[in-house]
Amino acid sequence: MSELLPGETLEDLERDGLKIIQKEKGFRFGVDAVLLSDFARVKKKDLVMDFCTGTGILPILLYGKSHARQITGIELQDEFAEMAMRSVQLNHIEDRVKILKGDVRDETLLKSLPRFDVVTVNPPYKKENSGIINEKDALTIARHEVTLNLEDVIRGARTVLRDQGRFYMIHRPERLADILTLMRKYRIEPKRMRMVYPNTKKAPTMVLVEGVRDGGAFLKVEAPLYVYNEDGTYSDEIRRIYGDDRR
Repeated sequence: MSELLPGETLEDLERDGLKIIQKEKGFRFGVDAVLLSDFARVKKKDLVMDFCTGTGILPILLYGKSHARQITGIELQDEFAEMAMRSVQLNHIEDRVKILKGDVRDETLLKSLPRFDVVTVNPPYKKENSGIINEKDALTIARHEVTLNLEDVIRGARTVLRDQGRFYMIHRPERLADILTLMRKYRIEPKRMRMVYPNTKKAPTMVLVEGVRDGGAFLKVEAPLYVYNEDGTYSDEIRRIYGDDRR
């Protein structure tokens, strides 16, 4: 089951020998998934849930970082869920990482699961009706709020998190007001935030947010994260996060 299918490629994650199966063309993980895996504070004893897991990149990266007790990724699209399962098998981490085919909007399903210490999510960024889309296209579903919107994600996180459980999301800065408002609505208190900039001369393109279920009111804004130096090379922090000497 872990064999590559036509049109697929195997990527070395350069972390504990872990690899992931991806499409040669189409949806592929990006820097946002890597940044979220670094931002999320996951402990070895934790039970972790990754919403919108796609090809399973977050569970696999988080396993390599933390060796958490159990990491479950939930994915709606059959193609991605099956690909993620094959990547888990390829890495021989079935005892720690599980892929669940399911819908984050399915409250009955979510309530049937154990309570989690951590929920991570790299959700569809583009608001519903923002541009021309094809609802049957897998890439569209991964990027646009076609089948799942921001409120669905935060409501679902509230359902599966234990008391004082931690929630981690990466999104676009233009949605920050919506993110913080919805987190407060579902009593996931924003605790930590970090903006991600291409370089010092450009506006931020991503925001990382941490929240705590029923946490106290205190928000820490961390120092900016710059992806590139002025000369176009990767910043020291990006090279640290990737664990390599990329330029």
